Amino acid sequence: MNLDFSDKNNTGSPYGMTFADAGAENGAAPIQNASSSVPFEDQTPSPLDSARQLTCGIDFLTDFWKEKYLQEYIKNGGSKIKFITGRTGSGKSHFLRLMTAIAQNEHYKAVQFSAKNIWMHDFKEIYKEIFLQCGIMECLEGISRHLIREMGYDPDEVSDGMRFIDYLSEHGQADALTRREIRTQLKHIFLENPMLDNNFALACSMLTGSILGYPVLEEQNRNLLLAWLEGDRTIKLSQLRALDFYPSRITKYNARHMLRSLTEIIHLGGYSGLFIAIDDLEILISRSSLEPVHYTKMKREDTYESIRQLIDDIDSMKHIMFVYGFDRELIDNENAGLKSYQALWMRIQNEIVGERFNRFSDMVDLDRLAVQEYTPDVIVSISRSLAELQKNVQAAPLDREAAEEVAAQARTGAIGIPQLIQNIMQEVRMDV
Repeated sequence: MNLDFSDKNNTGSPYGMTFADAGAENGAAPIQNASSSVPFEDQTPSPLDSARQLTCGIDFLTDFWKEKYLQEYIKNGGSKIKFITGRTGSGKSHFLRLMTAIAQNEHYKAVQFSAKNIWMHDFKEIYKEIFLQCGIMECLEGISRHLIREMGYDPDEVSDGMRFIDYLSEHGQADALTRREIRTQLKHIFLENPMLDNNFALACSMLTGSILGYPVLEEQNRNLLLAWLEGDRTIKLSQLRALDFYPSRITKYNARHMLRSLTEIIHLGGYSGLFIAIDDLEILISRSSLEPVHYTKMKREDTYESIRQLIDDIDSMKHIMFVYGFDRELIDNENAGLKSYQALWMRIQNEIVGERFNRFSDMVDLDRLAVQEYTPDVIVSISRSLAELQKNVQAAPLDREAAEEVAAQARTGAIGIPQLIQNIMQEVRMDV
């Protein structure tokens, strides 16, 4: 197994899984790669257990984020945007994979994708990818169970495959008064919720009714509502009018508002919140003809403006955390990088940088973290974890002398410590 810490290829993983694969854990709907409709199948061990074998050093930050953000701030209704940067091979992609797996273990809906696969200048495209990975019907199932409890029934008594209205009919309780109570509960949960867009709320109310069996919703209309929620432009809005539903299309101008609504539905469905990891943002300044997408100056600046708007709107959202990952080049390139768009750079730069690594910082520099935390002993431990994962190729861990050499190279080189460790282990293996 060839482990890749270059942060340039999301199809490879330090623990033998793709960047889109962490979603199969804990019974969650499998996360699909943006370029594939084939869901990831369960693997043993779980993604989180595999990732834990490569947490030495980086757990200084991941454990902190887990406690302060996932278990406390975001779960209790907060919202946050973070940025992860560093040199090539500093472990940015692995960090995002690990945090996504941890978020799922903390019962978040976790979304992850690469900026190489999704256009970033149009927030509608980001919303669509998040929506597709979230599995909204699973969230609405959770809301329907909550509604059943609010009406004084036990949802576990409703047999699998049976709708709530059928359960009521079996017990002679599907009278007009009970049906009106179902409508009242749906109205209270969705239409009277100030965090939900009115059209989004109405669509979710009708879909939840289809789960309960009342009000009745035909399969064709159910699919139309889901297509509208997804932002599918192929559907005709006139088709929805038969449902007394008169929405506008989801666009880049209202997509953030729709994301706020989606996050609220996720929380109402019983989840801790929504965690979103976006990797490879340095694609914005890439000039390689081999990349799947190419950003013009206009599209790049539209992306920066979209991120700026998200930063300004984030406080209006609840239970959501964004993490963007990118190579240091996106900061260092003053002509096309983040610094070229002052309205964004003013919002994300760290004005005061202390001697110690600040785990609360919104701009996280993994190279600074490595200088502080990746001692020769930690480097040896990382190499042992890598060797354990590469038993089939008989990889040997580094000794103390080699670890000190890695630390010395990292101080002046262009490659991060994790990739340096891997490179030296490969050189040793080739020499054997």
